[in-house]
Amino acid sequence: MGTKIWRNDNELFELIQKELFTAVVGDIMDKMGLQKQFLPPQIRPLKDDMFLVGRAMPVLEADCFEELSGDSQNPLMNKPFGLMLEALDAIQPDEIYICSGSSPDYALMGELMMTRIKQCGGAGAVVNGYSRDTYGIQAVGLPVFSYGPYAQDQAPRGKVIDFGVPIEMNGVRIHPGDIIIGDIDGVCVVPRKVEEEVIMRALEKANGEKMVLKAIQGGMSAVDAWEKYGIM
Repeated sequence: MGTKIWRNDNELFELIQKELFTAVVGDIMDKMGLQKQFLPPQIRPLKDDMFLVGRAMPVLEADCFEELSGDSQNPLMNKPFGLMLEALDAIQPDEIYICSGSSPDYALMGELMMTRIKQCGGAGAVVNGYSRDTYGIQAVGLPVFSYGPYAQDQAPRGKVIDFGVPIEMNGVRIHPGDIIIGDIDGVCVVPRKVEEEVIMRALEKANGEKMVLKAIQGGMSAVDAWEKYGIM
């Protein structure tokens, strides 16, 4: 593995966007024994050309069954959306609002939420459920990954109960500050503690894949390409 070639997150994220994609990053994590780093395949970009990279700001959602619950022992149950507004305001530059924990039966992201995320300098959003206000979200211009468009609101159905804490999606653990990368092939999570090794090895593999592609385009067989490069 070579020497790290970025000095800060801005340079790192520019490098990832220019040179990498989820498949090659996922392949490297597989080789490192991190074989459960892709989010559920139902989570797709709202537009095929959306590319997402940034650090996770995890948001924990939970189902509820009415917008306000006057008899509840939990004060959050009398607060519309729970802590959602506070979570939006907590977004830092290049962070991704990434939400899970509830049933995937309603929209967890919309235009006004994305507008606030953009104002805060956030990089986009990933939700383990649906999104709505699709044309409005597209006009905001930040990438959003969800199960797709569905207008049913979260207000009487779900509340944010915490944020900035670890969450899980189908067994994939997401910690605050982990790198999130998303493209048309899915969304993967790069744990912060191994990010330098993962990115450096992914850059090497991406360059190797370019050589293999050129060799196959030039007539080299798949067997010979594998024997020479060890990449396929």
